[in-house]
Amino acid sequence: MHLCENSALTLVSVSEEKGSQCHPPPITALIAESGSTQSLVVAGALGPFKVPVVTLKSTLMQNIVKYVFVSYFSTCACLSDKRKYPTFFRTIPSDYHQAKALAFLVKRFGWTWIGALQSDNDYGRNGITAFTKEVETLGVCIAFVGTILRTYPKSKILEVVEMIKQSSVKVILAFVPEGDLYPLMQEVLKQNITGIQWIASEAWVTADRPSTPEMFKSFGGTIGFVVRKMAMLKLGPVLRDINPYQELNSSFVSDFWETMVGCKPLSSVNVLPNITKICRGNEKPDYTNKFFDVTQLRDVYKVYQAVYAIAHALHQVVFCEMPGGNVSRKCLNVSDITPKQVRCFLLSIASYSSDIRPSNWEVQHIPVGYFSPSANGKYDLVIYKDKIIWNTGNLTPKAVCSEICPLGTRKARIKGLPVCCFDCIPCADGSISNTTAADCIICPIEYWSNERKDSCIMKVTEFLSYTETMGIVLVALSLFGACVTFSTLVVFIHFRETPIVKANNSDLSLLLLVSLILCFLCPLTFIGEPTVWSGMLRHTTFGITFALCISCVLGKTIVVVTAFRATLPGNNMAAKFGPAQQRGIVCSCTAIQVVICILWLNISPPFPNKLYEQSNKKIILECNTGSDAAFYSVLGYISLLAVICLVLAFLARKLPDNFNEAKVITLRMLIFCAVWITFIPAYISSPGKYTVAVEIFAILSSAFGLLFCIFMPKCYIILIKPEKNTKKHMMGKNTKHAG
Repeated sequence: MHLCENSALTLVSVSEEKGSQCHPPPITALIAESGSTQSLVVAGALGPFKVPVVTLKSTLMQNIVKYVFVSYFSTCACLSDKRKYPTFFRTIPSDYHQAKALAFLVKRFGWTWIGALQSDNDYGRNGITAFTKEVETLGVCIAFVGTILRTYPKSKILEVVEMIKQSSVKVILAFVPEGDLYPLMQEVLKQNITGIQWIASEAWVTADRPSTPEMFKSFGGTIGFVVRKMAMLKLGPVLRDINPYQELNSSFVSDFWETMVGCKPLSSVNVLPNITKICRGNEKPDYTNKFFDVTQLRDVYKVYQAVYAIAHALHQVVFCEMPGGNVSRKCLNVSDITPKQVRCFLLSIASYSSDIRPSNWEVQHIPVGYFSPSANGKYDLVIYKDKIIWNTGNLTPKAVCSEICPLGTRKARIKGLPVCCFDCIPCADGSISNTTAADCIICPIEYWSNERKDSCIMKVTEFLSYTETMGIVLVALSLFGACVTFSTLVVFIHFRETPIVKANNSDLSLLLLVSLILCFLCPLTFIGEPTVWSGMLRHTTFGITFALCISCVLGKTIVVVTAFRATLPGNNMAAKFGPAQQRGIVCSCTAIQVVICILWLNISPPFPNKLYEQSNKKIILECNTGSDAAFYSVLGYISLLAVICLVLAFLARKLPDNFNEAKVITLRMLIFCAVWITFIPAYISSPGKYTVAVEIFAILSSAFGLLFCIFMPKCYIILIKPEKNTKKHMMGKNTKHAG
């Protein structure tokens, strides 16, 4: 670095003896260093002397520079800072474009888990920083960043090699100049580290030392970006015309001749003959050497661009020609040109393309695509996949920390690792993942996830239907109860003139049987898909028919009590409680329930409803009561009638055994109350269609209880023991007690 500074200072120093051969006049512009680090040093050294500087691959300047510095290979994006390096120019795109191109490259091939190597200088650090900034929004993670330099001790190189071996990455980006990378390449080759896809920066992708058959074992298939090759056909004759015997004082020609031919011309030999091989004069270079191939030039063409840029700037300064104007006349001597003038004209013409083309190599460097700005201001990356020869085989290398989560799973971050490293966890019930997105999405409320959790399927609609087993059983029980009740009704009608039927108040008994038939048929409205009409019908029918049924039982209970209390001296209650009063009690008690139901239907009627909370995989279709207060008022009123019946029947429990219907009613009311007391908690806690089933069971239990307790003993006497169906038999026990 000190040598670069000293050389730069020598070039720009102003001699006190103008025109002296030892001290030539200071330069106006400088085509200099290829490396970004060296360009930074030169630009920094020339800055205080106000020397404009132009380079081809990097851009470095001090604030008020007088000399132009042009670089042909310095690519560090830091050199584009015109506040620091206002007179730095280059004829190669900066690493800003290369970092963007590399980011496009890794994204194109799906590489999300890569390693990175940087040189311990501005070129490497700025390059990796720019690349990291580009890929951080693309979901690409950098597993490690190793730092190397050609002057590092071997121990540091081995640390980086060990880092590579221990890591799971299969793709590594090396943003390193060839000279800094070569020690690591040798160690990688020595330790037989293969199977890694290398991504190269432009500084080494086409360099000679990595492009050898020995290196191909570990680095074959490396892919990277380089500047476009250009042809300079006019340069060919110039190279072929080089002759050391015509240009006797050119050290460059002498060195060139020694390199091409293998000997030094006699005129240029300044050393002992036994040390340097002297040419005989008839030697000729091998013009088939790649050095003379001027059809595919990269760096040379960038030097050519730099020379011509400065030449055009000087021409415009000498002839006072403004950019885009015509040549008028010479207005300035060459010795009077200032670097500031050159810089101004360079700024007007220094517009270089950012088009860079990638190259993948297998000893030969094969173009496999290109990267360039598009017309809309974006960038295009075109890859010729059929030309790529990967280091890992025929298939595109995989570079992921974690495989893409399969459908039905989601990503779960692993603590302490980058976002590219994750576990795949199955989606929760009710959510799916049918893409490679990081999270699961929740299914719509009427849908549920399938077993694979990769699609939403319609939830099963659940209600108590006529076709399922439980529905069939309940329908059968309901129809059976209705048939048995109807048969009992037929028996009572047929034997209505017999003592036992007359004694049981035939009118109320027949009305009770009719109400029981309705009670048995009522559950049919509870089965099937709920609708608006079925919802209103099921609850009101249930309330009214049961109120009618219990009202009839209440009437029968009152008849029993009054009939036997009438035997007491001076008691004329039986005369006051005739058939009209009995029907009045039944109608009035039932009418109250009708009023409650009418108010219910007008204020807040039942309606069909879908429940999503009770079951994740099912939609429960229910008939919502609309108003819980109204529903429990209906139940409460029926319970009130039942309690009154129970109390009255309990008071008449000591009537004669042969006709003690009060005991039967007492037993029946106890069963009825027990059924409905247990119904409420069971109704509340039962899920889905089982709620309806519990309600139907309570209705059928109550109806069967009334039927069997009240009417089966009478039917037994009527049909099986007709000899007991006499007035004498029924009054026999009373006669004994009277005697």
